[in-house]
Amino acid sequence: MGIKSAISRPFARFIAKKIYSDQQNGIAIQSNLLMNLVRKAAQTAFGKDHGFGQIKDHADFAKQVPVKDYEGLLEYFNRVKSGEVDVVWPGKPLYLSKTSGTTSGIKYIPVTKDSIPNHINTARNSLLVYIAATGNSSFVDGKMIFLSGSPELEQIAGIPTGRLSGIVNHHVPGYLRGNQLPSYQTNCIADWEEKVDRIVEETVNENMTLISGIPPWVQMYFDRLVNKKGMAVKDIFPGFSLFVYGGVSYGPYRNRIESTIGKKIDSIELYPASEGFIAFQDLPGNEGLLLNLNAGIFFEFIRASEYFTPGAKRLSLAEVETGVNYALLLTTNAGLWCYSIGDTVRFVSLRPYRITVTGRIKHFISAFGEHVIAEEVEKALRFASGVQHATVVEFTVAPQVAPESGLPYHEWFIEFGEPPADLARFATAIDESLQKLNIYYRDLVGGKILQPLKIKVLRKDGFISYMRSKGKLGGQNKVPRLSNDRNIAGELGPFLV
Repeated sequence: MGIKSAISRPFARFIAKKIYSDQQNGIAIQSNLLMNLVRKAAQTAFGKDHGFGQIKDHADFAKQVPVKDYEGLLEYFNRVKSGEVDVVWPGKPLYLSKTSGTTSGIKYIPVTKDSIPNHINTARNSLLVYIAATGNSSFVDGKMIFLSGSPELEQIAGIPTGRLSGIVNHHVPGYLRGNQLPSYQTNCIADWEEKVDRIVEETVNENMTLISGIPPWVQMYFDRLVNKKGMAVKDIFPGFSLFVYGGVSYGPYRNRIESTIGKKIDSIELYPASEGFIAFQDLPGNEGLLLNLNAGIFFEFIRASEYFTPGAKRLSLAEVETGVNYALLLTTNAGLWCYSIGDTVRFVSLRPYRITVTGRIKHFISAFGEHVIAEEVEKALRFASGVQHATVVEFTVAPQVAPESGLPYHEWFIEFGEPPADLARFATAIDESLQKLNIYYRDLVGGKILQPLKIKVLRKDGFISYMRSKGKLGGQNKVPRLSNDRNIAGELGPFLV
């Protein structure tokens, strides 16, 4: 056992004890946290506009501060982005985290001096709690790979701006710098395919013990390793003992990843976002992620079934139940106020407070982390139809995660009124338009994680026949435009041309 491994064990037990103690006192911690956030931001533009000086408790807060998503707070975020101080949080943010919006284009989320520890310390704590739970600390002595975005940051009004994973890369603790791979220079490579090849070269002969990243990206890295060495990952990295992931569900990828590794391996799921590090899996193999109760984020919840109902009740941690789908709201020390992040969660336990992420409050497709929304696919389809002089009767889109050959892709099922003269050019027009509308999708296609979309054509009245077969013809029944699974796609076979 190395020095780092030996030191990490008592520290892990200390941190785990503190975290589980917080879980038992979560209601009081959250209540105090809310009032601290309100007091600190009382003199900001947002605080003055919403009467923070009159807020005494959660009930007052719910009256004074309405539920808003990014677009609802855009007026304030634009002021932050222009360089104005004391807008949503005292001073100026340390960074702007650049990410793709769910109903708009690019979002710029403030990351402040107060909120940056939320991102850094929670990532650390997830590993320490794992060590305390399992006793496995050997990975601390080996090399760790964090597949992330580029740490190169642009400047907007004097504020460093970039992807969250690139920002976090600047804050890796010093005691882990010697363990961290890939190199800074490799992390800065924009082309994902070139970047993966360089990562393979840098890591193939190292003692890799922890590998972290979004599952489809990690799978690509593993495939390149296996192709290079002609052996399973477990034989290339005998000390590899922990896989850390987030961003998308591991379920669709687990079998293939474990097959490529050559054995089952412990994994930890993380729930990070630009808006804050929300939760992490504290018990490998167990359902549920431990809610991050004492790290600068105040949580509220609205029953998903009531989310679009005017005046829907906002619940604090004291009022939640297990087994209910909730829309998740965040108030944070980065200056987000009753912010609807768009995710839905369900509690699987209380004290400790563990959640599972159950989906999005709106239709979406994000099997690979792309967060493509209905507005984007509809705009892309309208563009292609205009260029190719085609008319579309109905369509739906689903991910093809495990094709018989080649990379995964989005599969479009379209019924035409007037078909395009060239279906391949029509597909290309949609794909290119969608890449312009969604930066994550563009990155995935450009980085060779996804191949361009493919189209399957339904026969005349194909969707009507499908809806009839499901007993859902007419009335308020609609074909979902986007699915994050292949349930509908699998049922459309009989109705294809």
